[in-house]
Amino acid sequence: MSMTIPSPHKKIFLTLFFTIFSTVTGVGIVVPILPVYANDLGASGIYIGLIFGSFSLSRSILLPYFGSLSDRKGRKPFILMGLAGYGLVSIAFILTSTISSLIIIRFVQGIASAMIMPVVQAYVGEITPKGREGYSMSLFNMSMFSSLSLGPIMGGVIYDIWSLDAAFGCMGILSVVGMILCLLFLPPIDQEFINHRDRQPIPWHMIVKDFQIFGLFSYRFAYTACIGIIWCFLPIFAQSRLALSGSSTGILVMLGVFISGILQIPMGYLADHMNKRILVVTGGLICAVSMYMIYISNSYLHLLWAVSVFGMGGGVSMPAIMALTVIQGSEKNAMASVMSIITVAHSLGMMAGSMGGGLAMDYFDLQFVFPCGALLMLMSSLVFRGTFMHFSRGIRGSIKNSCRQEPVRK
Repeated sequence: MSMTIPSPHKKIFLTLFFTIFSTVTGVGIVVPILPVYANDLGASGIYIGLIFGSFSLSRSILLPYFGSLSDRKGRKPFILMGLAGYGLVSIAFILTSTISSLIIIRFVQGIASAMIMPVVQAYVGEITPKGREGYSMSLFNMSMFSSLSLGPIMGGVIYDIWSLDAAFGCMGILSVVGMILCLLFLPPIDQEFINHRDRQPIPWHMIVKDFQIFGLFSYRFAYTACIGIIWCFLPIFAQSRLALSGSSTGILVMLGVFISGILQIPMGYLADHMNKRILVVTGGLICAVSMYMIYISNSYLHLLWAVSVFGMGGGVSMPAIMALTVIQGSEKNAMASVMSIITVAHSLGMMAGSMGGGLAMDYFDLQFVFPCGALLMLMSSLVFRGTFMHFSRGIRGSIKNSCRQEPVRK
């Protein structure tokens, strides 16, 4: 971390790193046991879908609003409110006993999530030195990838040893820990970067019309849609075709995330020293190939290779995508607004992957879900390449202009 984050900002970076780690771990603890809890309450499949979908719905709707608002009002209040919301949600989970209440609670949790993720990412982007965007964001991404891997495992262990309420309580405790860290170590609002700039942020409605933002959005959407397809339909595919055990299927689902997490730091460093656009397109093509590899796999070893290749594709492309997002946010002086748009792509992609995959499964065949993902990944890579065709030249001109107006990141 010392290679990238200047010493005055190291405390902020570490605080945000461990805040996201504790928060995402807490959510990961709860998510795998929610379907079991809902089923025990008598929820049908459609209601279980609503419990999960309500989170993505509120999150997607409110992400741009909170992102834009934090660009004008400051970062710290929204992070604290979101973490407090997570703590209250954990208490509500313990107290609730109806399916409708679970849907409402998850809706509120989505609101809290919309306050945290893009705002924290924007904060990290603002303290990142120019030319170190890939490495810095890859370090930060490690908190999410590691917590995504750790949370579900912890949730299962806590549920088996203690109880369901204990798992909900752990989510609340971890959220409170994150809130205390932010209260103690994040500077006051008047010391944040947004209060030391010479021009107002570009309005959100103008940002969404930017072609390069559209390129970033389309790639993130397709990549996350493929993750949704893998998480939702690979277990069914593996069990129906190969009769795999639950533990073997679990390894398949988590392997891609694990490999992508391992590659974050080296690929983030590489993204700062070569053409980021090439890395994104290369990673997209690797992901497309991996989705087709799943389609033609006829053994457990082949599936292991396929999901490993998908993890490699994500590891190659995501640090570069996040670095480009930081650059775009800095140019537009609206870091959280840009981050929120990319996070909306993540939420919509996850919904599209699961819902679109379900339609492909119902009207065609289960195995055709994966070629659909490969085609989507290929198309998004081409769209990204087209929108960023003149990226380098555009950045040089923008940097000249922005240097005359304000030094956002030093």
